Amino acid sequence: MVKLSDVAKEAGVSLTTVSRVINNRGYISEKTKIKVKEAMKNLNYQPNLIAQSLKGKKTKLIGLIFPGISNPFFGELVEEIENILFQRGYKTILCNADYNKEKEQSYLKMLLANQVDGIITGTHNNDIEDYKKHNLPIVSFDRYLSDDIPIVSSDNYQGSVLATTELCEVGCQNIYFVGNAVKKGNPTDYRLSGYLDVMRKWNLEPKTYSISFGETFALKKMSIEHLLIKEKVDGIVCSDDLTALLVLQTAQKLQIKVPEELKVTGFDGTDFIQKYHPELSTVEQPIKSIASLLTNLLEERTNNPTAKLEQQTYNLPVKFIHSNTTQNTKKQAD
Repeated sequence: MVKLSDVAKEAGVSLTTVSRVINNRGYISEKTKIKVKEAMKNLNYQPNLIAQSLKGKKTKLIGLIFPGISNPFFGELVEEIENILFQRGYKTILCNADYNKEKEQSYLKMLLANQVDGIITGTHNNDIEDYKKHNLPIVSFDRYLSDDIPIVSSDNYQGSVLATTELCEVGCQNIYFVGNAVKKGNPTDYRLSGYLDVMRKWNLEPKTYSISFGETFALKKMSIEHLLIKEKVDGIVCSDDLTALLVLQTAQKLQIKVPEELKVTGFDGTDFIQKYHPELSTVEQPIKSIASLLTNLLEERTNNPTAKLEQQTYNLPVKFIHSNTTQNTKKQAD
């Protein structure tokens, strides 16, 4: 490993001079700065960020804890966050926590040990007390962690209202909510609340079918197949786009015609979905705006970590994308 003394020797200056250049302290001529930086580049010397943090300097590292980037929504959100942070001079450490509480706790401890400047988290594990114990700038996406941590979300309630209303207006009578049908105190619970309120408004019986985010693909597919075979269903409000695609795939296997016999809505509306599955009617979350607000809030907190939290929850507007899976076939037939 290249040492500070190696850089000093290469540049022909003292250790103190190299340290001053790295830490931007004291007067150093521009000529000397260039010599030291060229020596660092030639030797591929990387300053010890942890050592710098112990001296009270920022590491310019941000930890990201998310369920996994194989999900198009989280993949696109993480990419947006990373791009913004990079432009602002930060590097990121990405932690894929899956839906594993122990894994998330382990990653949280690792990030703290590496003296990151802050953390953006968007996992779905509950009751992790470690978030409440550390005085570190943290911003959450779609998840309640503590009263002192701001939450950024899209308008989950309004999104579900738009999706459910769409199915009611095209004549569906037996509409199921498929996804996380158990409220756990997180902003995504409002997707269920929006569905329930619209069903009551239209005097329709609410029907929920719970599928956990942590279930395997095979189990989800089996559950959806059971629903479509055993129950009378003509409309499904899915809590996310991947579940909606699985519903469409299963309906095709069972020879259930969409949208003639079954209408389906999703939730997320990523670029991937809009490009490769434009047939899906879905709620579009503003990923770029979410990423921008998450990073802005985190930077504010890193610059002033003792500031009192003036607002905890931020809801960004969504829009409904009308497409083939909710097409009103009865109206066309008339």
